[in-house]
Amino acid sequence: MSADPPDAPHLPRPAVIEAYGNGGFRFDTMSHRGSLLCLPDGVWAWPITRAEDIDRHALARVFKGSTDIDTLLIGTGTDVWPVPPELRAALRRVNIGVDTMLTGPAIRTYNIMLGERRRVAAALIAVP
Repeated sequence: MSADPPDAPHLPRPAVIEAYGNGGFRFDTMSHRGSLLCLPDGVWAWPITRAEDIDRHALARVFKGSTDIDTLLIGTGTDVWPVPPELRAALRRVNIGVDTMLTGPAIRTYNIMLGERRRVAAALIAVP
C-alpha cells in the first residue's frame, strides 16, 4: 500500500467535524491526530500546535484558495489569541474575513456555516 504524498488532503472535499479532543479530530468516518485545515478543496493536516505560530506561511493554503473563501475561522486551541494586525490585513487584501475563537466554538461555527453552504474555511488547533 502506498502512502499519500505529503501534500495530499486527508479528504478531497470539505467535511463536517464530528468530534474533537485527545489531540485530534473525527470527520467523515476518518480520524486525524494533530491540527487541521478545513478548506473548500479538502481537509488537510496542519503542523501548527500553538496559535502564536500562525502566520502567512502557516496559512499558505488559505491564501492559495482565497477565491473560494469568504470567512476563515481560526480555532486557537484552549487559549484566546487575537489575529496580528499584519495577518488580518493580508487576509483582508484577498477578501477573507477572519475570526478567532477557541477550537470547540470554531468547530461548531464552521459546521453551521458549512451546512449553510457558506464559503468558509477553518484552521483548527488540536486540543488535549
